[in-house]
Amino acid sequence: MAGKSWKTIVQEKQAERARLIEDVVGKAKAANGDANATGAKHEEIIHATATEIVQNIQAGKPGWTAENVVMAFAIRASEAQEKINCLTEIMFSQALEEARALDAEFAQTKKIRGPLHGLPISLKDCYKVKGYDATIGFTQWVDKPSDVDAEIVNHIRAAGGIPFVKTNVPQTMLSFECGNPLWGRTLNPYSPDHTCGGSSGGEAALAACDGAALGFGSDIGGSLRIPPGFSGVYALKPSQHRIARSGSVGCVPGFEALIAVNGPIARSVSDIELASRVVFGKSDALNETLPPVPYRDVTIPKKLKFGYYKTDPLLKSSPACQRAVQETVDALRKQGHECVEFVIPNPIEAARVFVALTSADGYKTLTSHIGPDPRDRTLFLVTLGSKIPSFIRSFACWAARTFKGDEAWATLFSTSHPRNVTDFWAETKARNEYNKFFHENVWGKYGFDGIICPVNALPTVPHGGSALLSPLAFSTSLFNVVDHPVGILPVTRVDKIQDAISEAWTDPAIGGPIGSPIIHATMYEGAKAAYDPVAMDGIPVGVQVVGRPWEDEKVVEMMKVVDSALGARGFGPGTWAGKA
Repeated sequence: MAGKSWKTIVQEKQAERARLIEDVVGKAKAANGDANATGAKHEEIIHATATEIVQNIQAGKPGWTAENVVMAFAIRASEAQEKINCLTEIMFSQALEEARALDAEFAQTKKIRGPLHGLPISLKDCYKVKGYDATIGFTQWVDKPSDVDAEIVNHIRAAGGIPFVKTNVPQTMLSFECGNPLWGRTLNPYSPDHTCGGSSGGEAALAACDGAALGFGSDIGGSLRIPPGFSGVYALKPSQHRIARSGSVGCVPGFEALIAVNGPIARSVSDIELASRVVFGKSDALNETLPPVPYRDVTIPKKLKFGYYKTDPLLKSSPACQRAVQETVDALRKQGHECVEFVIPNPIEAARVFVALTSADGYKTLTSHIGPDPRDRTLFLVTLGSKIPSFIRSFACWAARTFKGDEAWATLFSTSHPRNVTDFWAETKARNEYNKFFHENVWGKYGFDGIICPVNALPTVPHGGSALLSPLAFSTSLFNVVDHPVGILPVTRVDKIQDAISEAWTDPAIGGPIGSPIIHATMYEGAKAAYDPVAMDGIPVGVQVVGRPWEDEKVVEMMKVVDSALGARGFGPGTWAGKA
């Protein structure tokens, strides 16, 4: 793209996206409307779970072919794109060719290729797909199509899945919002004024709109959990080394002090299990060697012991997010499970370690790819500490301690700066020490089967809100520091009356301590407070279901228990109706 301005590149790339959508979807709508050639309605297809879709194709139900399924989801994905701007690379034409080949194969053999047969699969933009860009929102990376498929793409196709679209991410993928100069901003499926989360934001938003049968994202600090929590869908952040990572692009290749993981995003727990069974423990020995641990069937106790916390000493959870945890606990207790409230041990140290490791080069490598593109404002606070002179950083921390009494904010802000190799090793040691400390003071002390806790202190934030609230991601990054598998499932929705700030919530003895005064003020105080239950009314609120390392399968089983205990509550396929 030499010689072109970033604005020209954006215009051309977005025009190409629109053309590729119109070439397939526009013509199909004009020809067939909402029914395919055999009379099965697209709505019936997109309102089925991935598991049900495969079953219907295998059973030979009229209208349930791979081609019809791909077309139905391509149409819905294009409708989601119009509403919330969640798509990047469009692969509809190729996907339909693959679907026709699967249908021909099935017609001849009467056997499905694998457990994902005929499923249109969406992919976070960071995954390489041969012949398509993996720009992750950088204009400098446009017109550099991948010459190979990511390892996970190979496993998807081998199981009969069909990659058909890629989805949006935030600039640098170090933000829990979802926008960049190349592709624009993705909206929350339930509110145009709020973010869908990041960095797997486009994935979760598309799933919430019934725009994909199944999808895959990635996570290094909450990217597979915050977006599903904000958008009302399901996800699994697995332990490290359960799913292949080769063929996924990132901004800091070689950084492994905190290892990014890939995982599924779906509209049901059964679909999370389906995806995990396909990809766990599989790798190409030439590119990546995973421990040979496929998905294992596990049996869990009939009576489980859950630990839970509704807030933590660093970030005070909003009334809506505290209610989501309490409703989950109440539902589990009604089913006979034991639920024990506890205080998460020293989360400030886990947050400090996360900042120290990720800022080790002052975010120089991370931001080097921005080039001529305007820097997204959501990167403001997260990169500020490493950019300013040390004496200004020290003064800011002194002021926070002296005038705000905010030791937590000062500790975290003072930690964000470049460090030498010796100091980096010291922080890696601190990560290991916290990991041991957490195991001793949580799993060892209480003997929990799992933990129920908030996804985030807030149900979502207004667009741009994370510019000053990037520390909210520490609710999820804690479990990257200790490398725990975590499931996400939707529980409830913000209620403008129930979730208003009350005297009881304000009372530290009931609602918990305020945590960082500076962060608390940005979240809850003044006319521009990020938390506004009236504006957020109807936005989904989820919880994290946390397990011990390598107990990913147990986490999935516990997700089933929680999902069943909560009962029908308006989530899953068919619950979104163009609400944004």
